[in-house]
Amino acid sequence: MSEGSKGSSLAFGQVVIGPPGSGKTTYCHGMQEFMGRIGRKVTVVNLDPANEAMPYQCAVDIAELITLPDVMENLKLGPNGGLIYCMEYLEANFDWLQEKLAAFRGHYYLFDCPGQVELYTHHHALKNVFAQLAKWNFRLAAVHLVDSHYCTDPGKFISVLCTSLSTMLHVELPHVNILSKMDLIEQYGKLAFNLDYYTEVLDLSYLVDHLASDPFFRNYRRLNEKLVEVIEDYSLVSFVPLNVQDKESMRQVMQAVDKANGYSFGDQEHRSLEALMSSAVGADFHFASTLAVQEKYVQSQDKAVEEEVMDL
Repeated sequence: MSEGSKGSSLAFGQVVIGPPGSGKTTYCHGMQEFMGRIGRKVTVVNLDPANEAMPYQCAVDIAELITLPDVMENLKLGPNGGLIYCMEYLEANFDWLQEKLAAFRGHYYLFDCPGQVELYTHHHALKNVFAQLAKWNFRLAAVHLVDSHYCTDPGKFISVLCTSLSTMLHVELPHVNILSKMDLIEQYGKLAFNLDYYTEVLDLSYLVDHLASDPFFRNYRRLNEKLVEVIEDYSLVSFVPLNVQDKESMRQVMQAVDKANGYSFGDQEHRSLEALMSSAVGADFHFASTLAVQEKYVQSQDKAVEEEVMDL
């Protein structure tokens, strides 16, 4: 993994990013177990200096280099400033990271990253870490987790779309956006549109019209229209639904990420032509994964209506 060595073998993996509470650590735990069952040797790398309770087996932990509580205490910084300092410190100590990763050659890597959104939209430290990993022949895909409850609020969903787009443009990695916690979506309230409207990010003018029904957002219609135009002009953002408890959902997400980072097309696993083609599918794959979740969601809504009728 020496820098600039053309002959060294490739290493594949995911950088798991997203806002606080989106389920990054849970995702790493679930994906580590899922990949382990199909025979992949998975190494989880914790890059979050504030992550103290890790359910997964952590092979490389940034806490051995620096921790957020120590930075906040010694430098008198707040949580946000402390996280930025920690990432800059990691950027200044690439040799530590390279030495730790070298002990796990031939493994598939999951990088559990901090939850501060500014690190992926404005600041350059983590972006530079990802770029350095690419120089060490890592082929990475960014897995951006977003809590699915934002779908129930049109205003928040537009904000999520803007954040996702900004992250994709700033991080500069193959990108897979994930709607996490789909098993809980029925608890958040009724969706204004079918689930595929949110996963495929269809005509957002309907969302602006829906927002206009709220007196508060009616005053900001022009702003929302311009934000929607920016999102649609780039036409980059779409989502894959995820339920960590569902093996089929995990498999579909894994296939999407394998396609993004190129793992599907290598010789790391013996796979049939059928398996290769199934991971290379585009729109049909996303439609099937969304349809399965949509059916469960509709069934839960119907059941709730029936219970209300019975109570009456």
